[in-house]
Amino acid sequence: MNREKISLLAAIAILIGVFFYFDLGRFLTLEELQANRETLVEFYEDNRLIASSLFLAIYIVQTAFSLPGAAVLSLAAGALFGLLWGVLLVNLGATLGATMAFIFARYLFHDLVTKKFGGPVLDKLNTEVESRGYSYLMFLRLVPIFPFFLINLGAALTSVPLRMFFLTTMLGIIPGSLVYVNAGASLAVIETMSDVTSPRVLGSFALLGLFALIPAIYDKIRIKRETARTG
Repeated sequence: MNREKISLLAAIAILIGVFFYFDLGRFLTLEELQANRETLVEFYEDNRLIASSLFLAIYIVQTAFSLPGAAVLSLAAGALFGLLWGVLLVNLGATLGATMAFIFARYLFHDLVTKKFGGPVLDKLNTEVESRGYSYLMFLRLVPIFPFFLINLGAALTSVPLRMFFLTTMLGIIPGSLVYVNAGASLAVIETMSDVTSPRVLGSFALLGLFALIPAIYDKIRIKRETARTG
């Protein structure tokens, strides 16, 4: 590992260490968001560009380094920015953060990521992504079978092009972003995080994921038929 990689890894380790040492995650809870909502809204109304930029930067860092708090940040987007602007900021922050994680894992820390997260789950993810590409990545974004960060790292260890990863992430997280941001707009009626993701909502995600897999399923059936004919 060269000096540049070591320096970057040290900077990332320090950033994560600071987050946990000062327990910054305590600010990314539903209770804290509800308690400070009025103050945050006032700050946003007086400093729209600064507030939006700060939120976007925080979301990118949170996603890139797999820090806790993504769900609460998405709720905060709805509470502060409203549905449309909130979804845009969440989508952009999550997509850029995931892409940063992808780039780090593929080009800088490939061996380290493989050693740390390698195993049957990652092997299965790699096999499916490599064979089905776009449709499987879209399915993974729509239906959270694997943790968000694991998809970022796992996809980086395959031959999936960066452009495909970026597009499937940007499009695939839209439904989830809409659910959380829309819930954040009604923050006062939310008591627990489970109030956001009801069985009906999760079922809708599963249905969307099945639609994303239709091309791959069709190809598999077609190949089996052709094999049976020639056999």
